[in-house]
Amino acid sequence: MIAPTGMTGKTRGDHCLNVFVSYELKERLRQLAEKYDRTVADMVRALLKIGLPMMEGLSEAEEIMVREYIQLFRKLRQVKALKEV
Repeated sequence: MIAPTGMTGKTRGDHCLNVFVSYELKERLRQLAEKYDRTVADMVRALLKIGLPMMEGLSEAEEIMVREYIQLFRKLRQVKALKEV
């Protein structure tokens, strides 16, 4: 979408996100929002704010684990090659 001349900033809808979830998850979100007198959108925003740092940490840990596993595998392969000689 191209903004008309003279308009700066984001076009309408650029900040929106559509997410498809199961009926069960949507119901849990609705119940949680109702319990704490908030909107479902507020609950989703809060969960994303809380969950993003956790997901970053998990992804980083996974990345490190895979990298170290590959290094270990290469070392073991080198040791095996030396034993065969």
